[in-house]
Amino acid sequence: MHSTPDKDTIAMLPSFARLGLDRIALVTTQAEAKAAFAALVVASAWGFDTESKPTFRVGEASDGPHILQLSTPERAWVFQLHDPACRAVAAELLRLRGIAKAGFGLRDDRKRIIEKLGVEPVGILELNTVFRERGYRKDMGVKGAVAVLFQQRFIKSKKAATSNWANPRLSEAQLVYAANDAYAAIRVFDALGLGPEMTGFSG
Repeated sequence: MHSTPDKDTIAMLPSFARLGLDRIALVTTQAEAKAAFAALVVASAWGFDTESKPTFRVGEASDGPHILQLSTPERAWVFQLHDPACRAVAAELLRLRGIAKAGFGLRDDRKRIIEKLGVEPVGILELNTVFRERGYRKDMGVKGAVAVLFQQRFIKSKKAATSNWANPRLSEAQLVYAANDAYAAIRVFDALGLGPEMTGFSG
């Protein structure tokens, strides 16, 4: 079995180069969603994640996801899901066969997508499972994966993570946070050498 680096070890590593705002597209309308669709559909795999407004009270149910993030190795798209037409295009993207949607800790994302968008995502690839199959004992997560594969430290802002993702206007910090979760996932997917064998992935 392989060991995963601990927090102290990761803290000493150089920073992972994140996508800047110039490579992040915010998608809020049907027109923007269709443009994103055209750009994304030519890829064979995407980094994939969602964000939901945090719940703080006991028994409070989330009506998320409020954000869907999809990324290629070049750029990322952050879909806000309050607009029905934008939601419909997002659902269409997640239903596409032949494109792997790779990420970390996707079980909850999948469940919420089924509830919110009424679609079963196709081609979901849980990267933690890939690492387990390769001899890593515990869930890797994006921070551990970036440390193992790139010897770099993936920085996640706790303030952004717990912010209100249902806001009509997302902050720049929220955009960068959301996009880079998906971007890191596609970089990990590529570094694991999963590209060619995932073509046509449908389950």
